[in-house]
Amino acid sequence: MSLAEFALIDRIRARTAERDDVVLGIGDDAALLQPRPNEQLVVTADTLNSGVHFPAETMPFDIGWKTLAVNLSDLAAMGARPAWCTLALSLPDAHPDWIESFADGFFALADEHAIALIGGDTTRGPLSLSVTAMGQVARGQALRRDRAQVGDDIWVSGTLGDAAGALQLWQRGELNIATATVLGDYETLRLRLLRPTPRVTLGLRLRAFAHAAVDISDGLLADLGHITTRSGVRAEVDADAVPLSPALRAVLGRDAARACALRGGDDYELCFTAAADQREALHAVAESLRLPLTRIGRIVEGQGVQCEGETGPGGYQHFAE
Repeated sequence: MSLAEFALIDRIRARTAERDDVVLGIGDDAALLQPRPNEQLVVTADTLNSGVHFPAETMPFDIGWKTLAVNLSDLAAMGARPAWCTLALSLPDAHPDWIESFADGFFALADEHAIALIGGDTTRGPLSLSVTAMGQVARGQALRRDRAQVGDDIWVSGTLGDAAGALQLWQRGELNIATATVLGDYETLRLRLLRPTPRVTLGLRLRAFAHAAVDISDGLLADLGHITTRSGVRAEVDADAVPLSPALRAVLGRDAARACALRGGDDYELCFTAAADQREALHAVAESLRLPLTRIGRIVEGQGVQCEGETGPGGYQHFAE
């Protein structure tokens, strides 16, 4: 390991805090952790590559935020409470200012959700970032994709399509990803792409109500298709009920906005199913969290996802050609 790599590790380690459930953290060959009694470990991993998962000109703060956010979203979809994570960095150049700004974004979100960075790896190469995130959930309470039941309502959190809308604007040269804009609607969409909000608290609350859940990373129809496949059921979606933000409608128009909401990705909202008799309880959850929860369809017998005017699950291709 070079002196530059040691310096990089020291910069990151300086941002971490000691805690009781981390017996041994950064600085050894591996970490020692102390899980809570009677809880199961939930583990997820994601890799983000420059030019595929984010534009090359994305600012390091936003890369740091999103690198962790996509993993926290997976934990949220399982109803898990975040606990620990590792970070592997491939960097073309370990510039101190870039590292500091990246860490600012990463730890801004990590501190918000009390997830501890416990180790990782660094190497020289094309810009690529990999996180393995771990959470905990009481035995038997994890949300899963294979538990949807016929008669369930289908719900989504927040609004959908904003990130895909921002991507379209960037691809057309109408939005600078790296710079804030005074145009309010454009800035709303830009931040939804760069700094998604993982719905961790919602995931924890849904353990009492939801049968099945998934986070929306590749597009609503594609990700809902994972639930129907695993559960052996059919989803009927009312496209007109899918929630769109005022910013997305104003910038793209209703039809293009709806297409982004159905097939776009990078929303990192939650899609879940719950029994029809849970509607009032879920409205109460939405009110308490100040987060819209919208009923967009139902689960029926059969296979696949049905949405009027749509064929096939689609799927997000990120930033690839």
